[in-house]
Amino acid sequence: MIVLALDTAGIDCSVALYDAASDRILSVQTEMIGKGHAEKLMAQIEAALAEAAITLQDVGRIAVTIGPGSFTGIRVGVAAARGLALSLGIEAFGITTLETMAAHHLAGSGPHPVVAAMDAKRGEIYAQPFGADGSAIDEPRALTPHAVAELAARHGAILSGTGAMAIAAATSGEAGEPAAQAVPDRFDIATVAKLGASKPGGSEKPKPLYLRGPDAKPQIGFALARS
Repeated sequence: MIVLALDTAGIDCSVALYDAASDRILSVQTEMIGKGHAEKLMAQIEAALAEAAITLQDVGRIAVTIGPGSFTGIRVGVAAARGLALSLGIEAFGITTLETMAAHHLAGSGPHPVVAAMDAKRGEIYAQPFGADGSAIDEPRALTPHAVAELAARHGAILSGTGAMAIAAATSGEAGEPAAQAVPDRFDIATVAKLGASKPGGSEKPKPLYLRGPDAKPQIGFALARS
């Protein structure tokens, strides 16, 4: 089975093709763009297919990051994944950015509990604890840095991700916001593909995972009266 993986949840626009039968990544296309995922994604998919020398009709499953992350970017990726899956008659699976971070960390450092933590700014951390086997211990939540530090201690887990710096700054009493902002959240697209291949068939269609509302809100009191 060939898995097409998409990530537009952060600053990257990433696509990968993974052959689950041979456990081989066929191609990866990643570009750090920050914004403009909608304009870039289809070109990245075409480039990945060309590199792997296959067509969309060869794809048997789609995996897409569903958040938490960029409000607009997530919607772009999820819409593309669902549209492609519908047109190809295959399943699409949602992969959270936190489970991607945890799986990537565990693949590189060995089995141990880990708390995937993303700096959500505004004094919050998106966090979720995972066991040594990568299975989720609890639901993802937006928490204070101190609450995440307590969560990690309770599970004897290692903190992984941009949230770790914000937590270290908050728990040490230092103002570390500029340092925390210096490293953006990035999600390994090969890991997304492999997680997508491992999902059981029949799962629900991917939908965005938002742990809080969008930063941009409509202005109140400026609506035009209807005639």
